[in-house]
Amino acid sequence: MGLGSVSVFSLAEARERALAARKLVAEGIDPIESRRAQRQAKALEAAKAMTFRQASEAYIGAHKAGWRSPKSLAAWEGTLAADVYPIFGDLPLPSVDTGLVMKAIEPIWTKKPETASRVRGRIESILDYATVRGWRTGENPARWRGHLEALLPKKTKVRAVEHHAALPYTDIAAFLADLRRQDGIAARALEFAILTAARTGEVLGARWDEIDFGNRLWTIPANRMKAGKEHRLPLSDAALAIVEKMSEQRAGDYVFRGAAAGRPLSNMAFLMLLRRMKRDNFTAHGFRSTFSDWCAECTAFPAEVREMALAHAVGDKVEAAYRRGDLFEKRRQLAEAWAKFCAAGMPNDAAVVALRRGA
Repeated sequence: MGLGSVSVFSLAEARERALAARKLVAEGIDPIESRRAQRQAKALEAAKAMTFRQASEAYIGAHKAGWRSPKSLAAWEGTLAADVYPIFGDLPLPSVDTGLVMKAIEPIWTKKPETASRVRGRIESILDYATVRGWRTGENPARWRGHLEALLPKKTKVRAVEHHAALPYTDIAAFLADLRRQDGIAARALEFAILTAARTGEVLGARWDEIDFGNRLWTIPANRMKAGKEHRLPLSDAALAIVEKMSEQRAGDYVFRGAAAGRPLSNMAFLMLLRRMKRDNFTAHGFRSTFSDWCAECTAFPAEVREMALAHAVGDKVEAAYRRGDLFEKRRQLAEAWAKFCAAGMPNDAAVVALRRGA
């Protein structure tokens, strides 16, 4: 057993330390284990100021370089912010017990079993990391095998609660009126997504060099499209107004910038916004279905125009027409009709299907 460096302790002090160690041995106590326990206790005491949120940030910082996709980082940060931090994010690590873990994951276990399972696993990984770092001791309260499996049903056995993923098109005007009362970039981005019927990732990743203000056009490059093909989107007056408003506070490459410099909004931005609005019974992606239903029910636009507006795959003839530009102009008319419907909640007269008498 080392007694310390000769540059720090004198011979007399070393003898005192040796005598104290011999007394422990005489009492049947391993002096090395005793010293290790004292150090661990001091480290644990110091870690009481270390919160779960801080440990999470340390874990993410240590592991994100090994994650394949930036979406992994967004998923970790988003689920922790949504489901864990409000419960025990700011509590000291030693305070995190089974009760708190259950309080975080039990409410979503049957509603969103896949998400809940991932949240549990992330909590477990962070607490394991904290244990190895000496910031906490004891069993991991988020462990599944032999622990939480006794309290929760297996996710494969859970029948998720069904929610309406899409808002009925008859409610879109009221929803947008509420959305426009919300402050923040996320609210403007969601409004833009609704008006353009674009996918969430396409909107969040929108860059200024994709916007053509003069031609009221948003061109999404092939590498950002699901189908791997460039997609041109005509901007309605309402959609263009949002982009123009964002340009007044332009900073960086992204139209809808995130909190971190040079980064777009998080993938969780829309989810968190809908939760704040207490409208999380449907998803941001579901607004594409809202648009599609409105097209089919309230307009006379051909189905291929709708499918092109949604960037779905279409036949070769339609693709050829698209290249000539005629369907693009029809999609511009469709975009304006949709914007007017969203503003007033009434079908656009020019786009309403005229039913034949006796039909």
